[in-house]
Amino acid sequence: MAPNGNYNKESSIRDLIDQKKQKRNISNYTEKSIPVILFLFAAVSVLTTIGIVYTLLTETISFFQEVPIVEFFTGTVLKPLSQDPEFGVLPLINGTIVSSLIAMLVAGPIGIMTAVYLSEYASDKVRRVLKPVLEVLAGIPTIVYGFFAFTFVTPMLEYIIPSIGATNILSPGLVMGVMIIPMIASLSEDAMTSVPNAMREGALALGATKLETTFRVVIPAALSGIIASFVLGISRAIGETMIVTIASGSSKNFTFDVTQSMQTMTAYIVEVSGGEAPAGSTIYYSLYAVAMTLFVFTLIMNLLARYISRKFREEY
Repeated sequence: MAPNGNYNKESSIRDLIDQKKQKRNISNYTEKSIPVILFLFAAVSVLTTIGIVYTLLTETISFFQEVPIVEFFTGTVLKPLSQDPEFGVLPLINGTIVSSLIAMLVAGPIGIMTAVYLSEYASDKVRRVLKPVLEVLAGIPTIVYGFFAFTFVTPMLEYIIPSIGATNILSPGLVMGVMIIPMIASLSEDAMTSVPNAMREGALALGATKLETTFRVVIPAALSGIIASFVLGISRAIGETMIVTIASGSSKNFTFDVTQSMQTMTAYIVEVSGGEAPAGSTIYYSLYAVAMTLFVFTLIMNLLARYISRKFREEY
């Protein structure tokens, strides 16, 4: 009986050792496979970006084989559907920049003041109520903002500026500013909240008021995050589509009169992709040339945001 008992014990111990080895092998295999899986997930965005850039480049090159690149970037007339078409992109760039500047004139001051209030003055109870309200603004679909600009803001502006057109660049610019407020306010508030309380307490101990502490200590310390929020807000305004498509019209005017109708690059892309341009035509290829210009604009803004964040970041 004793030998059989010893044999059973040895076999059970051997089975436990084999099971542990098997579990260890599975664990090692899992650990080795996880980096590969994560790399594949990360590569999806990179491959998608490469595919987008490749598509834009190939179609844009086809466009510039028919339209000189100098004429495209210096022309002030855009008449793609006329018998004698002209493809100057400056009216679209002008409309995009003007609408974005109007939006930032609204979103910048309101966003930064909202962030100052939430970070430095609001109680926890008020902050818990106000921040979700801002997030609701950020979650409203842009097409709703577009109809709001067209059916509510523009009629209100007609009372103030009787000469304003039914479609104009001022109305969508103002509404875009309201849409961007949550982005600037939230990012700026996070940057100011991350400033150590010791800096606030030190300024107050030296006799500074709450307002002086906010504008001379907290905001300079959080400047990198605040500037980055502004740059990202501008990028958001440049890339906005539905608001300007609905409320600014499709007139390709090269003007700085905000009461007139203008067209942005995104609105032009929507117009051309709506079916008026047959595939393979010059008008069709102009869609990709404008899209490539818009891509370069947003890329520059994102690179600028990263540069500013690195340059002005302060370590605490």
